[in-house]
Amino acid sequence: MARRRRGTPIDGVLLLDKAPGVSSNRALQQVRRLYDAQKAGHTGTLDPMATGLLPVCFGEATKFSAYLLDADKTYRTWVRLGEVTDTGDAEGTVIEHHSVPALDERDIEAALAGFRGEIEQVPPMYSALKHQGRPLYELAREGKHVERAARRVTVYDMRLLSCEAEGFELEVRCSKGTYIRTLAEDIGHALGCGAHITSLRRLRSGPFEADAMHAFSALEDLDAASREARLLPVDTMLTHLPSLEVAASASRRLLHGQRAQIDTAGLAAQSTARLYRDAAFLGLVTVTECGEVAPRRLLNTASLARE
Repeated sequence: MARRRRGTPIDGVLLLDKAPGVSSNRALQQVRRLYDAQKAGHTGTLDPMATGLLPVCFGEATKFSAYLLDADKTYRTWVRLGEVTDTGDAEGTVIEHHSVPALDERDIEAALAGFRGEIEQVPPMYSALKHQGRPLYELAREGKHVERAARRVTVYDMRLLSCEAEGFELEVRCSKGTYIRTLAEDIGHALGCGAHITSLRRLRSGPFEADAMHAFSALEDLDAASREARLLPVDTMLTHLPSLEVAASASRRLLHGQRAQIDTAGLAAQSTARLYRDAAFLGLVTVTECGEVAPRRLLNTASLARE
């Protein structure tokens, strides 16, 4: 006899404004309990110190969370000059002190220019990357050091928002896998005085922006129906993909795991597309050849498959 999963079967995406001092996993569990959701997952870890956009996927939305993990992100951060910490942020211990030279906006802009575009980063020891099955941050806390290979990431845009004697504020739009802590450390090294970040806020993840976020405290004040109304449809995280409309007969074949003949004009072979029937999102398909698609990742739509 199959065990019944506890909780409510809800589907959708919540744009959570993660509070400072809370891990991404703790924030996820708080929201999951608040919604009494059967299944939930987040789409990209934020450090406990960091705040801002943490998309949380419920139910069927978790099937497509990888598309947000791979998405570009935008952050705002304050970089403090003259001090290097063991974690790269204000939560760590200061391990180096340096005098800060008299820097103006032109000096900082000159340093930033070397970090725009495709760059290489060595991931920090205080990260969730694993070495022989263990997260690097666990090894770092034990005083162990592991050599890490540099990774290629892309900083699409980096704007200097303000500048003071002790540091400056940046807004950074970057590819997945970019560590803002490491970026700040490397900029500080280029300026000759070291640096670490004292604040970090995520403003954008893929198609989602900060102005649509909800604080946990605000969600707590709502009734259940109002909270559920804050969820976005599953397919909102996939708007960068082309869409296809399918008839009932073809949808039945696809929902049973079979290929189907539909109009794929303009889509290349092996491309991925969103699939709809009567404007209802069914999931993702792969274009196998002109005029034919195969199921890739579909919603649990057993009732539609029987129609």
